[in-house]
Amino acid sequence: MALAIAMFVAFARGRVRVEIISLMTIAAIALGLYVFPLPGTAPNEGLALAFEGFGHHALVTICALMILGRGLVVTGALDPAARTLHRVWRWNRQIGLLVTLVLALLMSMVINDTPVLVLMLPILVQLALKGGLPASKTLIPANAAILIGGMSTSIGTSTNLLVVSIARDLGMAPIGVFHFTSIVLLAALVALPYIWLVMPRLLPDNSADVAPQSRSFLATLRFDERSSVLGKSMEAVRTVLPREISLYERGGGRTIDIGDRIAIAGPHDALEEAARRMNATLAPSWLLARLRQQASEIREDLIVAEMTIAPDSRLVGVTLATAGLENVAVLGIHQARRLIGETRAPTAEAALTEGDVLLVMGMPADLQSFAQSDGLLLLEGGKEVARSAKAQLALAIMGGSIGLASFGLVPIAISALAGAILMFATGCVRFDRVGRALSAKVIVLVAASIALGKIILVSGAAEWLGQGLASGLQYLPPAAVLATIMLFVTVLTNFASNTTAAAVGTPIAFNLAMTLGLPAEPLILAVLFGCNLCYATPVAYQTNMMILTEGNYTFRDYIRSGLPLVLIMVVALSSLLVMRYNL
Repeated sequence: MALAIAMFVAFARGRVRVEIISLMTIAAIALGLYVFPLPGTAPNEGLALAFEGFGHHALVTICALMILGRGLVVTGALDPAARTLHRVWRWNRQIGLLVTLVLALLMSMVINDTPVLVLMLPILVQLALKGGLPASKTLIPANAAILIGGMSTSIGTSTNLLVVSIARDLGMAPIGVFHFTSIVLLAALVALPYIWLVMPRLLPDNSADVAPQSRSFLATLRFDERSSVLGKSMEAVRTVLPREISLYERGGGRTIDIGDRIAIAGPHDALEEAARRMNATLAPSWLLARLRQQASEIREDLIVAEMTIAPDSRLVGVTLATAGLENVAVLGIHQARRLIGETRAPTAEAALTEGDVLLVMGMPADLQSFAQSDGLLLLEGGKEVARSAKAQLALAIMGGSIGLASFGLVPIAISALAGAILMFATGCVRFDRVGRALSAKVIVLVAASIALGKIILVSGAAEWLGQGLASGLQYLPPAAVLATIMLFVTVLTNFASNTTAAAVGTPIAFNLAMTLGLPAEPLILAVLFGCNLCYATPVAYQTNMMILTEGNYTFRDYIRSGLPLVLIMVVALSSLLVMRYNL
C-alpha cells in the first residue's frame, strides 16, 4: 500500500514523467519481491509477477485497438461525420452543439477517446472562428461527452479493459463489450442536459485569447471528365463552394467544361472541401495520380506542408507553370502582398516573390529535397494526406472486430488483434508508422498498473482494505456502498492516474463484495465507472490536457464545470446499478 500511495503522489505532483514513474513502480515491485519474497515463493517468481503486465492480454488488446483507431484516422474514415457537423452548426448553433455531443459520445463507444478528440478538436476550433460558440465553451463539454461514451463499453478506454481483465483474473465471469452500455446511456440521458445547456454557461469566453489566424491560399480548381459540375453555370458553382472560399469569376455566365480552370481563395481545409464537392483537383490530375502511385509503391504517406520562399530562392520571379517542379504538387499560394506598389494579380498563376507561402504536397523526402534545392523554409512539419480510398475498408475492419466480440463469437483480444493485422495487411496503417498509433506512455502505465493490482491482491492488501471498508459500509444501503466506492475511485482518478486507480480499486471492490455478501459485478462496475469520472481536474486524463491550451482553461474551470457532472453521474450510476442488480 505504501508503494501504491507513492505512485499516486508522484502522478499527482506531475514533476516526473508518467513513463518514468511507471517503470520505477515495476522496478520497485521486482526488486522488493526479490529481496523480500512472498511467503512460499522463490525470489525469481517476483520478477514474473512484476513484468507479466507486458504480456497480459489486456495490454495486447489495448495496443490492437490503438492500431484500429489509427486506421480510421489516417484513412479519413471519420471525415464524413466532421462534414455533417459543419452543416448542422451553420443551421443552428445550439442544435449543432447537441449533435456534436451525441456524435462524440457514440463514436467514443467503440473508438478510443483520444482519436475521437483529435477529430473533434480542430472542428470545434474552426467552428468557433466561423461564428460558432467560442471553443472555450465547447471543448470541455465535448470532452465530457467523449469520456461518457468511452465509459459505456468494455473497449471504450484502456482503463475499462484493465478493470474487466483484472476482474476476470480474480475469477469473475467475462464481461461483454456492451454488457453495461444501457446503464451508462441512461445516466448519459440524465447528464446530457447539464453538459449541453449548463456547462457552457459555467465556462469563460476565451476566444480572444486563443483564436489563431488561418492563412488563406490562392488556388486553381481544375475540372476533368469526372467533375460533378460539368455543364453548370458559374452561379451554380458558387452555391456548391464552402462559405470560406472566395471565387474569382472568369467569363461571366459561362458554363463549366472539361479542362476549365477557375481561381479561388481560402484556408487549406476549405480548398480541399471545395475540390471534394465538385470532384475537381487543386493541381494537375496527372501529377496527383503519379504522386499517389509513387507513394503506394514505396508504402509512404503523402504530406501537405507550408513553405515560405526565401530571398535567394530560384522561384522568385517565376510562375508555377514555368518553375519546372518535380515530385511535388503546389496546391495553393499565400501571397506576401506589399502595402504600396503591388502589381501582381491575386491568383495562383501570378509570378512568385519572396515571402510567399506555398501549400505543397509530396512525400517527406521529396519535400525536404524541394525546400533545400529551391531555397524554401519549412513553416510546418506537415499534415498527412488521408488515404481515403481505404476509408470504407478501415470501417469494415473496425466493425468486424467489434462485431465478433460483441456477439461473443471470439474474445475481444483475438478480434482486435486480427483487426490490427488486417489494418497492416491492407495498407490502412503502415507497419513502419505503427509507433504513431501506439503510445509508449499508455503501454508502460498499463503494465505497471497490472503489476500493482496483482501485488495488492496477492500480498493481502486488497483483503485488508476490503475488510476495513466493510466495517464502515456494512450499515449503509447498497446504493450508498456503490456511491462510496465510485467516489473513492473518482478521487484517485482525478488526482492521480485512472489506470492505477483501476488497478487498486478493482481487487478492493472484489474483496469488499465478498465481505459484505454482495454480488461482485456491480461493485466492479462502480470501480470502472469511477475511473472514467475524470472531469474535475486537467491532470485526470490525457484528453483533459489536450484541450487545456486550445481553450485557455484554468484549473478552476475544470472544477467549476466538472464537479457537478461528477456528482450527477455518481448519483445516476449508483441508482441504476441498484435497480439493475436488484440490490
